[in-house]
Amino acid sequence: MGEDTRFKTTGSKWLLPVSELLGFPLDQVNFLACQLFALAAAFWFRLYLSPSHANPLVRHAVATLLGIVFLIFCFGWYSAHILTVVVGSYLIIINADMNNVHRYSMVTAMGYLTVCQVSRVFIYNYGVLSTDFSGPLMIVTQKITTLAFQLHDGLCKKSEQLSPGQMTLAINVRPSLIQYLSYNLNFLSILVGPCSNYKEYIDFIEGRHISRRLRQHSGTCNGHNGYDKTPEPSPNNAVCRKLLVCSGCMLFFLTVTRALPITYNVDPQFVNNAPFLTRLTYAFFSIQAARPKFYFAWTLSDAVHNAAGYGFLGMDANGKPSWDLICNINILRIETATSFKTFIDNWNIQTGIWLKTVCYDRAPRHRLALTFILSALWHGVYPGYYFTFITAIPITMAARAVRKSVRQHMLSSRGLKLGYDLFTWAATQLAICYTVMPFLLLAVESTLVYYRSMYFHVHIISILAVIALHQKHKPSELSATNKTCSSSSSSSSSPCPAQCQPIPSNNNNKVD
Repeated sequence: MGEDTRFKTTGSKWLLPVSELLGFPLDQVNFLACQLFALAAAFWFRLYLSPSHANPLVRHAVATLLGIVFLIFCFGWYSAHILTVVVGSYLIIINADMNNVHRYSMVTAMGYLTVCQVSRVFIYNYGVLSTDFSGPLMIVTQKITTLAFQLHDGLCKKSEQLSPGQMTLAINVRPSLIQYLSYNLNFLSILVGPCSNYKEYIDFIEGRHISRRLRQHSGTCNGHNGYDKTPEPSPNNAVCRKLLVCSGCMLFFLTVTRALPITYNVDPQFVNNAPFLTRLTYAFFSIQAARPKFYFAWTLSDAVHNAAGYGFLGMDANGKPSWDLICNINILRIETATSFKTFIDNWNIQTGIWLKTVCYDRAPRHRLALTFILSALWHGVYPGYYFTFITAIPITMAARAVRKSVRQHMLSSRGLKLGYDLFTWAATQLAICYTVMPFLLLAVESTLVYYRSMYFHVHIISILAVIALHQKHKPSELSATNKTCSSSSSSSSSPCPAQCQPIPSNNNNKVD
């Protein structure tokens, strides 16, 4: 009888006794140990290796070395994949023509990631390896491409060609090797991210991160340069609050998540014998129960960054410091989302920003389609991912059509508005459940078993809603648009107002 694959890894086996005692896979135990060590190291990094005590070179070197140690501890020789793509991308940054550096970096990083993702599916036959290095590789891919595009902005584009946000983040000097390695491999984000901007990271390392944010957001800095004489807000409260959230997520995972396995949704006996409402209810609660492990990982990573003094956003409306600059998730908005878009906008936030930064804002045409393709390739090549992305299209269209047709009629009274919000919350959560199930099941066979057990009801309802509401409102919308534009043009020389023009919202590009 072979060894249990849960306790196999190419990384360190020092914690194998702990893994066997707790019954957790060894790679998860290694990950948690590294993140807890990173939390302690982050406090030390802020207090004893602060910019006033150590020069930037030392801070870069320590952050990089700790990150590489974490990689080797968790992934062993698989860490060579991450190191290879980072070093290769730096050679491109140094030697390639700046006019094309962003293209070369994108092809190299995404190509290497795709090769690794394909090997997981076709070589390892859908096995999610006990040592899965694709997570850090995905984060590094985001960083490599983000830096390359921002470097191209700074060295090859004129200011009038850039948006205000692109101008702020444009990089005007090629990074040194230690700066590049530190940005990509630092111990704060190497295991679970998130991706942040290069200039903000360099500000953090060199001691300008908080003072610059204070000047931008509150203007409370005083003194000659705003750094020495301005008391820096402490991240301790934010760290404690986020660690409390992590504790709750871990407790939920241990008591609820493990009791509601996703794979039971496609168990033959359950599918064949359980009534539809029972299957629907189990699917809903099993998906709800699957989220806390993501909440835990992303919130812990956010706490690690904050403990090091990174992630300061500015002062909020109440004059209190906000440490959510690189926050990757908004749990409250996700759990109370009354629309598909609200859910997506608050899930894996930094990946949505990355897609917007490198694709949606830059594509000359077909922006949404190209962003969708990039998001799909970045996530991997498991068929379940593509079922999720494709299913999301009619659901998103139906949600927009229903909201446009119904919402204005539900605002006349508080009772109607409350009833509408409750209905849209339930519909959104059930639609999310239906949409993301293939993302967790991965394989074609399992996905089709699940959809057949659900009678494809969300697909059918969404498509019928889109067709019915499109036919119903197309003539009236056209008439209203013509009337509005006509009246606008007769009263002013300005073009048709914003209401007549499709303007994407700040996060519409999020396809993940």
